[in-house]
Amino acid sequence: MEHRFEPTRFYNAFGPYEPVLEVDDGDTIITTTLDARGKNKEGRKVAERGNPLTGPFYVRGAEAGDTLRVHIDKVLPNRAQGWSRTVIADHVVDAPFVREMPEDVLAHWEMNIERGTATLVDPETDLGRLTLSLAPMLGCLGVAPKRHQAISSATSAEHGGNMDYRALVAGTTVYFPVFEEGALLFTGDGHAIQGDGEIVGTGIEISMDVQLTVHVLKDMKAQWPRGENEDYIFAAGNARPLDQALQHATTEMLRWLESDYSLDHRAASTLLGQCVEYDVGNVFDPAYTVVCKIAKHLLPARN
Repeated sequence: MEHRFEPTRFYNAFGPYEPVLEVDDGDTIITTTLDARGKNKEGRKVAERGNPLTGPFYVRGAEAGDTLRVHIDKVLPNRAQGWSRTVIADHVVDAPFVREMPEDVLAHWEMNIERGTATLVDPETDLGRLTLSLAPMLGCLGVAPKRHQAISSATSAEHGGNMDYRALVAGTTVYFPVFEEGALLFTGDGHAIQGDGEIVGTGIEISMDVQLTVHVLKDMKAQWPRGENEDYIFAAGNARPLDQALQHATTEMLRWLESDYSLDHRAASTLLGQCVEYDVGNVFDPAYTVVCKIAKHLLPARN
């Protein structure tokens, strides 16, 4: 069943809040998100800044210990203007270089949804009217965290959250461990485009039209977010320092290869040792995101 939901209340944390909508296993949610500063598709501020989230959506049948499969059916900017920061974060460059960096200002972008482009319209840079191809993604996607916590939408953990992984696009499926009854799914922080790491602290921030389809999996036991697209399976680790995020992602991938692809630890390690690929999802927020992925054509048949 399809549910069209127009949000009127937004949260700035992933937590065990009262659901805004209840859906069944297999249902599709069609909704909208705000930009990171709380502005909607008309450009009006309707929520507090800091990645206001749409949700939570209660999925009937989801219980702690299950896994929620979320297929991203659609992510599309729904207004003509977006914005971004223009100076790389201090901690992404060498400390002495910070003294040479200019004051941060916002850049403004014009969207052409039909052509699938974003054009820089700010005179503050030397780039002129730079035009880039749209690659819409969800910066925030996840469920309510464990131990009944409320965790800021500025960061991430086992529940997902503000991972800013540029592969969270239409066509990708993401798997989240369930910690609360109903899973309590949230989304938000849409980016029209974003480079790896979100190193200026934003992508091109914009409100979105979003469509998600959810399924409850009783036989998958994830501990960290997992995902797949046409070419890869991947596991995400969210932590700081960066090496701890990598450890979480790698461990989760090993678990997945052993449970779903019948590879013992030595076989999985051998395969990853020569074929693994790592992506950096976010190095701006309190928790960093590292993604461990492997090409599907290298894998044996799935159980």
